[in-house]
Amino acid sequence: MAVDARPGLAFAGSGLDRAASLRGDAAALARMAVDPAARIVPFWRGRPLLAGAESPADPALGAGLAGLAPGAALLSHAAGGLIFLGLSTGVPVFAADISPWVPEGPEPDFGAFFDDSAQHHPDLPAGAAFADLRGAMMRLDPRAAELAATARALLNWHGTHGFCSACGAASTPALAGWQRVCPACGAQHFPRTDPCVIMCVTHGNSVLLGRSPGWPEGMYSCLAGFMEPGEPVESAVRREVFEETAVQVGPVRLLVSQPWPFPASLMIGCAAEAVSTEITCDPAEIEDALWISRERLAAVFAGADPVIRAPRSGAIAGWMLRQWLADRLH
Repeated sequence: MAVDARPGLAFAGSGLDRAASLRGDAAALARMAVDPAARIVPFWRGRPLLAGAESPADPALGAGLAGLAPGAALLSHAAGGLIFLGLSTGVPVFAADISPWVPEGPEPDFGAFFDDSAQHHPDLPAGAAFADLRGAMMRLDPRAAELAATARALLNWHGTHGFCSACGAASTPALAGWQRVCPACGAQHFPRTDPCVIMCVTHGNSVLLGRSPGWPEGMYSCLAGFMEPGEPVESAVRREVFEETAVQVGPVRLLVSQPWPFPASLMIGCAAEAVSTEITCDPAEIEDALWISRERLAAVFAGADPVIRAPRSGAIAGWMLRQWLADRLH
């Protein structure tokens, strides 16, 4: 399968063979789950197992991601069964949630925007540790990133959708983790992906940036928001920009999309041309917004701006801003 590569954009896709036809084949899944060649990617409370900086890339998992063989001792903590992610170079790859494991030392600050701690276990490969995917996404090559994003989103869905939305009874995993079934009423539930528009709003030589309450100091980004039912992408862009800043938007163009497993969004990147420039922030939506020139954005990326930090690599907002700065936002 083709790789959907976009330099500088994390989770852009690697052409993973998701092998959906095998999800309902219980016998094949059972054989693959004990195959010595299989790889199982463990997650601890949403954190993937990352390979050490000097570790060679696992041919099946790609660079940056670490996995375990079937029967590894750490998998004794697994809850909820294995999730089949697909076939990578012909090798079956699964994900496992080992959140019941209790590591030594203080726990991460899960309420923080980003926590840079790492959790180690004596049975792990040298240098391997559980860490926040936000901080590691540019360490992963496309295959490792696609596997990590898929696994994290699915595990989060299982963790938050344990009960049937039709009757309230406890549901059970099915189709190798790609479905939940209610034994009481028979309802079938499938993983959620929430579409979210994110827009590079420009007016002449300026681009519109904003920041949400609770973001780290100096962090500004493109405006973004979730789509509403029955709403086209272009309408969502215009509505979100107006709701947050009172800026009115005219032409809208779709540019690029990015899976964003925090927890399970699809970011739909758009270029939008503003037809007004006066800003009135909605404090319930946004803490601050401002227009900055192309020259100031260049200083931001150079780390020379006294107020605004450079966007982190990998996220779609930074990718769009870099493209606009280089006059490549087409």
